[in-house]
Amino acid sequence: MPELPEVETTRRGLEPHLQGRRIHGVILRRPDLRWPIPPDIERELPGRRITAIRRRAKYLLLDTGAGSAVLHLGMSGSLRVLPGDTPVRAHDHVDVSLEDGRLLRFNDPRRFGCLLWQPQGQTHELLRDLGPEPLDEAFDGDHLFARSRGRSAPVKSFLMDQRIVVGVGNIYAAESLFMAGISPLREAGKVSRERYARLADAVKRILGHAITRGGTTLRDFISPDGAPGYFEQELSVYGREGQACVRCGRALRHASIGQRASVWCGHCQR
Repeated sequence: MPELPEVETTRRGLEPHLQGRRIHGVILRRPDLRWPIPPDIERELPGRRITAIRRRAKYLLLDTGAGSAVLHLGMSGSLRVLPGDTPVRAHDHVDVSLEDGRLLRFNDPRRFGCLLWQPQGQTHELLRDLGPEPLDEAFDGDHLFARSRGRSAPVKSFLMDQRIVVGVGNIYAAESLFMAGISPLREAGKVSRERYARLADAVKRILGHAITRGGTTLRDFISPDGAPGYFEQELSVYGREGQACVRCGRALRHASIGQRASVWCGHCQR
């Protein structure tokens, strides 16, 4: 599933093509994706100008004066800005046509993505209880330390809890824990403030670098310009079970933690 860097890469790729553009119309080729597409999308968007394209966690928001279209790429979704006469392919479920003759097209073979509506001045229920953004100042080691007290869950599961901090999915949690030298199995409540400071710094560094490198190429993800991300070439632990640790040379361990495949170094991560 595309994680925060992939979604941020998508946002940055779309922004110069969408911000300030007026929406001409909306074509929905099916009534639902993961959830039913609300009628507000067809009713409210035409004629509105896109004032901003924002990211909250792994959601993209197209802001207009009436409200925001809330998009999630799911496991296989993609957004492209295309010429208006581009032929429709399989799984091209939504077109948002623009005043300049181009269109924003949402393709999603697995249909785990979504297109929802957030009225002006309101916060969609999917966004209400989310934690801070990992690249914002509100996220730091003190935040993690305070929220972890009394928690017996593995620190990796804790870090991936969207109520604690948003957008740190499986890949980047694994990489951040490796950089910080913390075992993903350690109880969240038993990690010290000092070590959480290192972990918060690692999250910021890993995510920031992944964004500059275009995200991580997964089977279903390519960036808005059609190019793959490149961060995958630099992964230290994710997907490398049984291979040699890049630091100590010992074989990496792997197990399922919170029903997610996890890889770490039993020597370098304690």
